[in-house]
Amino acid sequence: MPRNNDPPGEGVQSVVLALRIIEHVTEMRRPVGVTALATALGMNKSRIHRHLQTLVARGYLSREEETDRYGTGPRLASLGRLIVDNVDLVDIAMPVLRSLRDALGHYSVLSQLEEEGVRVMAAVSGRSLIEIGVRRGSLLLFHGSAQGKVALAFGPEETRHRVLRSRLEMLTPSTIVSAAQLEVELERIRARGWATGFNESLLGLNTLAAPVFDAPGNLVGAIGIVDSIQFIEEIPSEQQVRETVEAASRISEMLGYRGHRSEARPAPRTASA
Repeated sequence: MPRNNDPPGEGVQSVVLALRIIEHVTEMRRPVGVTALATALGMNKSRIHRHLQTLVARGYLSREEETDRYGTGPRLASLGRLIVDNVDLVDIAMPVLRSLRDALGHYSVLSQLEEEGVRVMAAVSGRSLIEIGVRRGSLLLFHGSAQGKVALAFGPEETRHRVLRSRLEMLTPSTIVSAAQLEVELERIRARGWATGFNESLLGLNTLAAPVFDAPGNLVGAIGIVDSIQFIEEIPSEQQVRETVEAASRISEMLGYRGHRSEARPAPRTASA
């Protein structure tokens, strides 16, 4: 392993620099060269290169021989998985769900990605006199719910391809059952960062949902609000969209996600959501 040649008094600074290198490479989500790293971190190339050698030797980063660029290594990926495995998503999400409910008044829900759909893991009741929501433990279909469509839009490609090739069950007259139409809807969801399920799973019900990512950037689930179409219209309000997307981003950040924060794009008020 390369030796650390920093003076004894710079030990803490060396650790901080190593962490900054790891963070920057991870956030870039693509291999980075020494010059770009030195510029981004405001350090000279020789010092950056010395730290890179150590991080590669320890498996936290990897080096592309052809381009001499650096990306995340197997040990860092393994640590990320261990951290996610030891994190209780519900415990992290509950304070955010309560804040979302307090901000908007709607039933707020957290769903987790599974093989056959998204499972409702936690929920906070709304402030309406009449309770409208989704039971904990319910498995929502990928194509027939806002949370499910978020999973298809931002989740694994193999899941999306499998669902698009399958027979899509019609839950209501508004459920999308055409693969071509669903693909168009998923592109729209990726572009704006959120999804709705207006009358799609149950007539009179709408859900607005946004994606939640883990530290490596994988989709783990969705956070959303649920209510009557009287209170969450086909085109949700700008406040509903903003609060929901920001709540999902906060949970993602608490899980270690360091990608770009989602920028919610409200749908035009004259267009169908």
